[in-house]
Amino acid sequence: MIIIDQKLAPKDLLPSIQRLVDLSGEKIRLIQRNWNPSQGTPVFTANGIYTSRGWTEWTQGFQFGSAIVQFDLTGDISFLEIGRAGTVESMAAHVSHIGVHDHGFNNVSTYGNLLRLLNEGKIAEDRWERRFYELALKVSGAVQAARWTSLGPGAGYIHSFNGPHSLFADTIRSLRVLALAHQLGHTLMGEKDVSISLLRRVVEHAEATSRYNVYFGQGRDAYDVRGRVAHESIFNVKDGSYRCPGTQQGYSPFSTWTRGLAWVLCGFAEELEFLAGCPESDLTESGGKASVLALFAETAKAAADFYIQNTPTDGIPYWDTGAPGLTRLDDYLQRPADPYNDLEPVDSSAAAIASQGFLRLGRYLGSQGDDEGANRYFQAGLTIARTLFSAPYLSSLPGHQGLLLHSVYHRPNGWDYVPPGKNSPSGESSMWGDYHARELALLIRRIALEEPYYVFFLPWEKIS
Repeated sequence: MIIIDQKLAPKDLLPSIQRLVDLSGEKIRLIQRNWNPSQGTPVFTANGIYTSRGWTEWTQGFQFGSAIVQFDLTGDISFLEIGRAGTVESMAAHVSHIGVHDHGFNNVSTYGNLLRLLNEGKIAEDRWERRFYELALKVSGAVQAARWTSLGPGAGYIHSFNGPHSLFADTIRSLRVLALAHQLGHTLMGEKDVSISLLRRVVEHAEATSRYNVYFGQGRDAYDVRGRVAHESIFNVKDGSYRCPGTQQGYSPFSTWTRGLAWVLCGFAEELEFLAGCPESDLTESGGKASVLALFAETAKAAADFYIQNTPTDGIPYWDTGAPGLTRLDDYLQRPADPYNDLEPVDSSAAAIASQGFLRLGRYLGSQGDDEGANRYFQAGLTIARTLFSAPYLSSLPGHQGLLLHSVYHRPNGWDYVPPGKNSPSGESSMWGDYHARELALLIRRIALEEPYYVFFLPWEKIS
């Protein structure tokens, strides 16, 4: 169980964040100099060098998005040039990709961040550049929304790359692109010119995720523990009926893959911030704003509480709460995580994602007058970040291309690099882990310095 530091303040992390920023620039330049685009997209490191791994192309947005976030952190125009050029040259295929559920990862990290910087005045205003980013986000949101499996009137989900029967927990954070496209006034045009609300699809997908992928301790099955998350939910697409939980990257359908847990926590918390400013009229057909916010908040809190209870004291989780080797790690929840143990790997990328979710959930609850919840979750987020922004998780090795060490990708498939003489992966990085470490640093630094709060969406007061 995480030991939450109640005295830790965002300003206390500023020296560590500056160290991260300095290392981050070195890593981005190292990849830029050495990566061969013909090899595909960098996914994770093997012996410190980024390699690709074909499954779906979901990490290229993190590659160029990292450079854009680095520009935001430093003001160094060379990083903006890397991120902007990479977006223009390489991201169009991701905008129109009809085969994946990852649009929010790829396109909000690139086009979305660039549009945000324009809105914040950190990039000089250019009318056509703005329209270029807006058009990409509109199309991406509609393409993502078109991956729709209906569960009946007013219900459904964006299906995963596995097919129409599959709902992934991960996809909750890809809803960001639908939200942005909705703010930009876009809809999905269907058969017979039917206009489909992207916001409705945001809410309906989130409702399905909450109902089927998240557990609430209500006796749904023998393993129904509040806050537990199933990576995948499987449906009979003939009649829309739910069949069973599943997993692709976790240990089992009845344990919790911790990165899936982190996606749920971060995704619901982030959407709460988005929906809090949404006009009441936009949510009337979804049951009303109050009921939507209540569901999102309850889901985020359940995931947050489960994470706290099932994670070692320093906030870094093992890759799955049911991983079999954990039974041989005595009292592993009563001490800091051991990334070098030879039984089960930790996943620092899950911690980076979850930390941001905790911070956002805490701030949202504070705005609603829940001071106890706000303090608990916000301080949990800071506690996790403090661990991530220091050894042995922050990579200071000059030749290592990764920024955040001890991330894992697909433990069941055995894709992760295992050091010689070891049985368990350790010491490696992932493109999503590195990106989310940078994004987390940006969020905390802005809070510490009382700069504009970092969100993915457009200011609601500027939406006509």
